[in-house]
Amino acid sequence: MTVVTPSLWAKKSALSMLVLLTLQAQAASQEKTLTVDAAAADSDVAAPDKQATLGNLGKREIRNTPYSVQVVSPTLMKRQQLKSISDIYRYMPSVQGDGARPQTRGMQGSVVQNTLIDGLNVVSTTDYAAEQFDHIEVLNGLAGSLYGPANPAGLFNFVAKRPTDIAQHSLTFGAGTGLSHLVAGDFSGPLDDHDRLRYRANFLDDEGNGYVSGSKKRRQLFSLALDANLSDKTVLETNFSYYHFYAKGLPGKFALGSGLSFPSAPNPKTANLGQYYAGDDNHTLTASLHLKHDFDGNWQGEVGVLRQIADRESTAVTNTFTDNLGHYKTTTSSATASRFTINSYLANLNGEVDTGWLHHQISTGIRGFVWKNYNPVHGGTSTLGSASLDNPQAFAEPDYPDFTHRYHSASATQQAFLLSDTLTFTPQWSLLLAGSENLLSSANYAKTNKRTSDSSNSGFSGSASLMYKPVDPLMLYVTYADSLQQGDTAPTGANNAGNILSPYRSKQVEVGSKLAVNKMLLTAALFQIERPFAWTTASGDYATDGTQRNRGLELMADGSLTENLHLYGGMTWLDPRLHDTASASTDNKQIVGLARYTASLFAAYDLPFLSGTDIHGGMHYVGRRSTDNANNGWVGSYTTVDIGSSYKTPLFNTATTFRLDITNLTNRHYWSNIVPGGLNGYSGAGYASAQLGEPRMVQVSMQLNF
Repeated sequence: MTVVTPSLWAKKSALSMLVLLTLQAQAASQEKTLTVDAAAADSDVAAPDKQATLGNLGKREIRNTPYSVQVVSPTLMKRQQLKSISDIYRYMPSVQGDGARPQTRGMQGSVVQNTLIDGLNVVSTTDYAAEQFDHIEVLNGLAGSLYGPANPAGLFNFVAKRPTDIAQHSLTFGAGTGLSHLVAGDFSGPLDDHDRLRYRANFLDDEGNGYVSGSKKRRQLFSLALDANLSDKTVLETNFSYYHFYAKGLPGKFALGSGLSFPSAPNPKTANLGQYYAGDDNHTLTASLHLKHDFDGNWQGEVGVLRQIADRESTAVTNTFTDNLGHYKTTTSSATASRFTINSYLANLNGEVDTGWLHHQISTGIRGFVWKNYNPVHGGTSTLGSASLDNPQAFAEPDYPDFTHRYHSASATQQAFLLSDTLTFTPQWSLLLAGSENLLSSANYAKTNKRTSDSSNSGFSGSASLMYKPVDPLMLYVTYADSLQQGDTAPTGANNAGNILSPYRSKQVEVGSKLAVNKMLLTAALFQIERPFAWTTASGDYATDGTQRNRGLELMADGSLTENLHLYGGMTWLDPRLHDTASASTDNKQIVGLARYTASLFAAYDLPFLSGTDIHGGMHYVGRRSTDNANNGWVGSYTTVDIGSSYKTPLFNTATTFRLDITNLTNRHYWSNIVPGGLNGYSGAGYASAQLGEPRMVQVSMQLNF
């Protein structure tokens, strides 16, 4: 009897879909002489004309919004052959996304509240393939008035690829570091003669060895989007995706014992810094539906629902340093959640109305989610042994539990009622008022299904923005925001482990400018954010002790400097401080893991003397970071450099693109994603933890468009 595993099912499904869609594409090509480049359907608009969906406000031009917003375009994602969401964040200097939870402005995000797919809340601590999305939208800082309660870490909206009106088909074959091989397909077009039903299907099989000897990686994706025009004014959009991410044998996390500092980062390709059996084996199933209706050309409505199931087998190891000579103890934990489920929803109504000399853009809506955690019944922590950076060891595989034998460990429910009004007084002056009334509830459960703690709260989040346009290409603004967020849960190891803290309230002031120059958009934002700071104190209790205050300056540039030179990137100066703590040793100290200076820049140049060819490259700089709340230990700064090139040419009458990309060209060894132990949901061993950055990586591919 043959057992069909999810992996085998994914391969068979992808192969079947490839055959069917290829046959359809061949039939379509016989009927039509027009060949459409897959990239053309997702072509970028000029940077000054870019739009982003901002909560219940709906789509707004970025240059006319009083928030710091960045969009990573489809072209930028394609140029670099980006594979993961964390790769996409590489050139946003205010974003740190190489950990499990993305963040902006030095504020750590939550598991659910800060992450969206097409505006609907999803889990941030699972994996997503870059190939599934058309582009990424990031709103920096507080956004509770537009989305409901959330950490002041920004909002990350992943926008799925949508069906196209004209048939397009592409196949990509690639190979990379570790002898990995990649096959991907992107098929789209109408399904009926009247173009009222359209589809878009993506599949991916990317697997092989990792960059460490004996390590394995696998990425498998299937996604299907269907758009149906129910009438001339009503469209139904559906999405379904299945993603399998597998990575074993790569370096584990490193943590610090009391009073210790991180040594110089070792070579991440060194064997046994992780264990061949340890890592991630995650399956994420997501389905959503959006119904959009245009009532009269002035008022538009939308209803959306989403269901997501994220199953995780997390067996990664943690190497906790026991001295400053590089000796460490290796542990592994299987007690973290092995399943997340989330049901999220939204309903929006947007329109415009005049009252005398005032023009109003009114937006109202509701949104929310129900999120549940399930943990392995027999999960726990095991000590595997001791080793050192000079002599890493392979340890015997422990007896991991059955990750599918779970108990319901926690639930969280959130509802927000939203209302906003953009009042235009003159062509130069306008005011945006936004607010949300929020209902929050959460509960934790023991293995016996007994409720161990619960919390129920309500509150208001609001913002006010004054905008001034002295001339049309320039907008100046000032924004004040006051936002509620769900309190954190005390981590394992704290005296009050499992208890849910009362909701926090964060405040932000932002002053900014946006200037559109030809095809460039230049933005600047000066901000200050304050929120209660939760951590495991010296007494062993997880509690709010002090205030985190982050002040900073963000500068961004996006667009085409000339017809052939395209830029994306900027810099951030950040002053993250801990204030009003019970201990004088931690008062007015820099927050763990946050750099004062970060800078990123991506540039692409289309060669004028060789049509269809570009060269591109990028730089990412992160300044030094503290590793403890008293600022006694530090990790040095690092810079990585990426380069690449692409070449487009007809091959056997088929539009073909060849790509080559090298990341971390200088093979820099560095510590990435430094976080304090037990801060805002983290429960890693030691007083701070970090990951090793990836070594030099090479990826080549050939894309066929037909």
